[in-house]
Amino acid sequence: MLVKGKVFKYASNVDTDVIIPARYLNTTSEEELASHCMEDIDPEFTKKVHAGDIIVAEDNFGCGSSREHAPIAIKASGVSLVIANSFARIFYRNSINIGLPILECPEAVAAINAGDTVSCDLGEGVITDETTGEAFKAEPFPPFIQQIITDGGLLAHLKKEAK
Repeated sequence: MLVKGKVFKYASNVDTDVIIPARYLNTTSEEELASHCMEDIDPEFTKKVHAGDIIVAEDNFGCGSSREHAPIAIKASGVSLVIANSFARIFYRNSINIGLPILECPEAVAAINAGDTVSCDLGEGVITDETTGEAFKAEPFPPFIQQIITDGGLLAHLKKEAK
């Protein structure tokens, strides 16, 4: 699967309370969650993000509480991929569960700038900064996890498998 978009770049320790503030957790509407995504760290995010865009962050992205709302808000906002040096363990698993592609690649994080256009072949783990022409290699998910993400998350995958 190939994704391509403009980069929004963040520092380390972006926690789930920043990704989707707790004051909005009284809804399960993906559209409502998306409308408040990243607003406490980047108030203009929802006005600037377009389908396919990519978040690049430093260390420990998605730390904090275990709420699944955080990757849902990111995915529902149109973000096609999150690239970071590292992810909080629960955010990592929640992202797979809801079908949000994530990759760890410190070399890409160090080189990619906010506003760059980046493409990624998720199957191969090849990240290309189309603005600079640099390419980076991340460890792709094994095929069974790639299938879960392609199917839209764990529940969608299980429903598909049950047919």
